[in-house]
Amino acid sequence: MLTDRFGRVIDYARIAVTSACNLRCAYCLRDEAGAPQKTQQLDMNEAWRLIRVLAGMGVRKIRFTGGEPLLHPGITELVKLAKSAPGIETVKITTNGVLLDRQLDALVEAGLDGVNLSLDTLDREKFISITRRDRFEQVSQALDRLITTPGLAIKLNTLLLRGINSDEIPAFVELTREHDVTVRFMELQPFDDQQIWRTGRFMGAEMIRKQLVGAYPELKAVTGHSTEHYSFRLPDHRGSIAIIPAFSRNFCSSCSKLRITADARLISCLYHHESIDLAPVLKGKMNEEEIKKWIIEAVQQKPKDGLKSSHDTAASSMSRIGG
Repeated sequence: MLTDRFGRVIDYARIAVTSACNLRCAYCLRDEAGAPQKTQQLDMNEAWRLIRVLAGMGVRKIRFTGGEPLLHPGITELVKLAKSAPGIETVKITTNGVLLDRQLDALVEAGLDGVNLSLDTLDREKFISITRRDRFEQVSQALDRLITTPGLAIKLNTLLLRGINSDEIPAFVELTREHDVTVRFMELQPFDDQQIWRTGRFMGAEMIRKQLVGAYPELKAVTGHSTEHYSFRLPDHRGSIAIIPAFSRNFCSSCSKLRITADARLISCLYHHESIDLAPVLKGKMNEEEIKKWIIEAVQQKPKDGLKSSHDTAASSMSRIGG
C-alpha cells in the first residue's frame, strides 16, 4: 500500500496518454494557427507495464486523461488492459467529447466504468468562442449518448468563467432533473498558457455557491466525492450538483492521486515542480522492484499542501500535466 509522509494512502493514478488535443480552449492552450504543435504520446506497452506495477502497489483507480485521451489510437485497448489488472477496481476517462460518440460502444465493451465530459457551455456560439473550434454538434451528440447509456458514472466538468458562461448555471442544473449525472462547477486553474488567468474571469467556489444557492434555495446538501467540496441535490432531480475548488484546493489533506504525463513523468502534485522521469526506467530492462522504488520516491515527494508549497505553477498548460 502506497502511503506518503503525511499518512495519505495513494490509490488513484491519473494517466495522460497524450498531450495532443483537438480543441484549443482559451483557459488551456494557445491557438497558434498553422504552427506545428509539439505533443507527446505514452507508449502502450510502457503504460501497461506501469499500470500493472501501480496496481500491485495498491492503486485501485485509473483515469485516462490528456490532452484528449481519445486521440490515442490504443485508448480502448488501454481501458481493457487496465480493467484486467489485478487490483484495479475502476477505470474512467476524462474527455472533451469530440470523438466520444463514435468510440463509446467500444469503450463500454472494454469495461469503462465512467466518463467525465468537459463541457463549459450548452450554447454553440459560446462553445466556438471558448474552444476556438466548431465541434459543438459532435460534443452535443456525445452528451446525448452518455446520459442514455446505462451503467456508466457520468460527470460533467464545467469550468465557470465570470461574464463568459456564468449565466448558464441554470441550464446545466436542469440536466440533473431527468438524468443521473453529476454536474460539477469548477474554478479556473492558472495552467492557461498565459492567456486568461489575469483577466478577471476567475470565479471562486464561494461565489459559485452563492449564485447557485441564490437561484435554488431548495438545494439540499449531500456528501460528494472528496474533491467535491460542496455537493447538492434538488428535490425530484435524479442527478446532483457539485462545486470543485480546483484552485482553492481545500481538499489537499485527503489527496490520494499520482499523475503520469504523456512523456512518462511521474508527478505527485499539480503545484509541485519536482517530477520523476520514468521513461528511461520503462524503456529499459529494470525489474518491477526497481520501478517501485522510483514510484515510492515520487510519493515521498508529495507535499502536504501543493498550493502553499509553491508560488509558481509546475506547467503552463493542463494538457502537459493531465486533466
